[in-house]
Amino acid sequence: MPKHRIYTTSFASVYPLYVAKAEKKGRSKAEVDQIISWLTGYGPKELQVQLEGQTDFETFFAEAPAINPSRALIKGAVCGVRVEDIKEPTMREIRYLDKLIDELARGKTMDQILRRK
Repeated sequence: MPKHRIYTTSFASVYPLYVAKAEKKGRSKAEVDQIISWLTGYGPKELQVQLEGQTDFETFFAEAPAINPSRALIKGAVCGVRVEDIKEPTMREIRYLDKLIDELARGKTMDQILRRK
């Protein structure tokens, strides 16, 4: 079975869309970067390397330095699919990120988004 097209899509091509979605709702690029860092462990320099290298989504998550174990607390639907029900690990990671960006755009606080108590 062929892989979903998003796996081979460069993270750098979608990143500006995440930022635009956040900024359209009055949030910042820094908040998007903070979410990405929380989820994957990429710091600002490492994230920049991934963006400049046109890394695809599959590699972006496979090479993530520190996937956050608290990501399992992310629940809800993205595009009509519940993230907690997604079986394929890479797709689940992609949808976790999508869900967090959605929450940012909807006005949730960073403490809520990053699952802080």
